Amino acid sequence: MSTHQATPASLERRRIIVQGIVQGVGFRPFLHRLAQELGLSGEVFNFTGGVQVEVEGPPERVEEFCQRLPRELPPLAYLENLEAEILLPQGSLDFVIVPSREEQAGPILVSPEVATCADCRRELFDPRDRRYRHPFINCTNCGPRFTLVRAVPYDRPLTSMAEFPMCARCRAEYEDLSDRRYHAQPVACPQCGPGLTLFTPLTTLPLLQGDEALRAAQELLRTGKIVAVKGLGGFHLACDASREEAVQRLRRRKGRESKPLAVMVDSLATAERLVELDESSRELLTGPRAPIVLARKREPEGLALSLAPDSADYGVMLPYTPVHLLLLDGLGLPALIMTSGNLSEEPLATDNHEAHRRLEGVADAFLEHNRTIVTGCDDSVLRATRRGPILLRRSRGYAPLPVTLDRGLSPVLAVGGHYKNTFCLTSGRHAFLSQHIGDLADADNLEYFERCVTHLEAVWQTRPEILACDLHPDYLSTRYARRRSEAEGLPLVAVQHHHAHLVSVLADCHQCGPAVGLICDGTGYGADGTSWGCEVLVGDERGYERAAHLRNLPLPGGEQAIREPWRVAGTYLREAYGPDFPRELADLEFCRLLDLDKWAVIEQMLERGVQTPLASSAGRLFDAVAVLLGLAWESRYEGEPAMAVEAVASRQSQVAGAEYPWETSREQGMCVADVRPMIRSLVEDLREGRPAGEIAARFQASFAMMMVDLAAAVAEERRLQVIALSGGTFQNRFLLERSCELIELRGLRPIWHRNVPPNDGGLALGQALVAAAAGQAMET
Repeated sequence: MSTHQATPASLERRRIIVQGIVQGVGFRPFLHRLAQELGLSGEVFNFTGGVQVEVEGPPERVEEFCQRLPRELPPLAYLENLEAEILLPQGSLDFVIVPSREEQAGPILVSPEVATCADCRRELFDPRDRRYRHPFINCTNCGPRFTLVRAVPYDRPLTSMAEFPMCARCRAEYEDLSDRRYHAQPVACPQCGPGLTLFTPLTTLPLLQGDEALRAAQELLRTGKIVAVKGLGGFHLACDASREEAVQRLRRRKGRESKPLAVMVDSLATAERLVELDESSRELLTGPRAPIVLARKREPEGLALSLAPDSADYGVMLPYTPVHLLLLDGLGLPALIMTSGNLSEEPLATDNHEAHRRLEGVADAFLEHNRTIVTGCDDSVLRATRRGPILLRRSRGYAPLPVTLDRGLSPVLAVGGHYKNTFCLTSGRHAFLSQHIGDLADADNLEYFERCVTHLEAVWQTRPEILACDLHPDYLSTRYARRRSEAEGLPLVAVQHHHAHLVSVLADCHQCGPAVGLICDGTGYGADGTSWGCEVLVGDERGYERAAHLRNLPLPGGEQAIREPWRVAGTYLREAYGPDFPRELADLEFCRLLDLDKWAVIEQMLERGVQTPLASSAGRLFDAVAVLLGLAWESRYEGEPAMAVEAVASRQSQVAGAEYPWETSREQGMCVADVRPMIRSLVEDLREGRPAGEIAARFQASFAMMMVDLAAAVAEERRLQVIALSGGTFQNRFLLERSCELIELRGLRPIWHRNVPPNDGGLALGQALVAAAAGQAMET
């Protein structure tokens, strides 16, 4: 059909090249509809790396097309770059979608997983719809993406949906330009798509399928059983979050003694009854990415007390797949635990047989499907702050979206750290940060890490030319990088841990250096062989200088002191009061609980300097304060004592009293903060009977003031305006907000992570940029 009758002299033709997530998200049909609405002719096609469209018609309508294109994108489209040029009119009559072309112009970006859209939800619960209660309903605007992809381009034969040939009706929808399922690669229906099965290994129940399987799983959950539920990126372990006995049984079986467990609720209204939500948290929960959101518990707690015993928050999410929606529909429980389907310290289970083998002693039943998960992808975790949301775990809904860089880089593979591992693959101006891998604790985790690396390199069709790793020689990620460097003859750049944190936040915020970095975390291998963890650095990807830090503390037993923070608390008291502190502070609760025989051994280690590595660690300081306040004695998971300090402090409406004192000195050209006066003042507050929450709040405020004072002094000395905050300590909402306020009060500009985590989940991004800069320096 002709779209206009204008003469060529009155026409304009423009070519527009669009890059970003523009394939498999309904982008070409969107352009077709827009062109038809405006009476324009032309063509659109996919090419390797994006979409090219040419439109022709009256100049004012062509201009309107160009203006509306970026404003009215389909829900899953992500516009990264748009270039336009004017061409000679061709007198074309129609607007057509033409076959894709193989033209190399950058990687094809794949959308992350997206929560079930409103249209699909309506169809899911409509008895008149042919996909009524179909557990795998999806369309162009929602559903699985990254976890299905074996290779690019993103076409059904290159996904795990290739195993499910479309029926005639689904094929008709898939090929209908006006249909919501046009070119939706995972499209299926009950006749041609995947199916659900309930497997109960320890009973004589028959194998149930489809809706029967769902309803049987609901009944098991109502009776307190644990059900392994296969989702988009792996298995969850689910049980009634309000039933104390069920939660404790799950903890025992999973080997997760006390770390908080996330919950899924059926609606925003239910979430509001359990936690306090601001507008930002509501938007996160109900948005297409549907992460776990940490939010303050309402009092009294509405769920089992063992669900999140050391935290002031619950981790809450809404159903984001049709299976979840159906499972919670009519369930009658306030919330389900939905925690990662693995044993503690193991990788996420993604395959049915693997799940049976690894989780048989944990789950009473398995609600599973026969659609292959090509690559695992755990849930993302965010928390809202007054400075905007911060990512604590970047995975489903966010990976594999790239961080866009300010300049193109040679292909680099950065392998991250040990805890909360992610890796990063760069290609041009894209830094592809992987989904959350987890702690690289053993060979199973390393094998999962290697599978994910292989998958990401295949998806982005990129082989690294440079490798980057942490400076720590014993990390499994470092060992992998060394082996691969030797096998493939690739240069390997070892990057100091906190330097990587600094560069990560600079890249995240598109901030050119040099800048002052305020980096606070547990421990990272320092350039001088000691453990660093509370640092003021100056630098960028080209290099750094250590300008200030927390005074070193010996850690008796090294890693054992992290697992047993009472050792650190005792060491801080010894530093503050001398070796006779157990007698001098006999009235202190810590000293009453201290095993003097064990401490005598520690005292000998400290006196002789045996197995007492030095550390300047914010994490260890928070550990010590948690122990002195009676909030912890041992640490059962990373960050547990610090979380307890944050939790008890958060219950204070305001900080009482002035900041605790500290001292500074110059050592080897660096400013060193000495917290011994702070420890003595804190102990005096304890001896006077002040509440733990009041002391914790005062300590946090003092720590923020001390570190900002250090960083601001360095910024003034170097005539720099930007102070970059990174490291796991800035997961603490109060510390992030207060540090930013204090920096601004000094007339300086704080920056902090927006798109990657401040913890070690963002480490690989910084490693990649440092390695690329080193490679460039080697070339010149």
